[in-house]
Amino acid sequence: MQTRWKPSVTVAAVIEREGRFLLVEEETDGGLKFNNPAGHLDPGESPVDGCVREALEETAWRIRPTALLGIYLSRFIKAATGEDITYLRFAFAAEAIESVPGRALDTGIMRALWMTPEEIRATSARHRSPLVLRCMEDFLAGKRLPLETVYTDPTVIDPADPAQGVPPDRS
Repeated sequence: MQTRWKPSVTVAAVIEREGRFLLVEEETDGGLKFNNPAGHLDPGESPVDGCVREALEETAWRIRPTALLGIYLSRFIKAATGEDITYLRFAFAAEAIESVPGRALDTGIMRALWMTPEEIRATSARHRSPLVLRCMEDFLAGKRLPLETVYTDPTVIDPADPAQGVPPDRS
């Protein structure tokens, strides 16, 4: 029996303010890398909610997603283990609302910082993923889709909700 391919679903925020983008510098197996505020989608949350949560956890900024920037697929092979991982990223354009002073950042996040497009392009060798640059370039090119483009059925939040009925078994 063939194993079913299961990409890792992630969410990312592309946040621009006064010509600078909010990134994080994080510890990785390959050293310190720059990334968009991003992470894995948790069970029971919508992609928009996951984006808001990840941005707060990694940057200590409250954000408001304004549009779907794009859906991206990338593949990464960990040098240390040979693990082959495919990421399916939902990236959202978002606005910074307010910073939360004193809030601790996620483990492994060294700092949140605002960088110009030129600085981001110049540091591409230190990006966690090629999607960091691609998402910024798509943002600058004006790519935007309505948030409603990503639909989250209520059964994702509460699969036992009697008002929703029983979802069909899709295994």
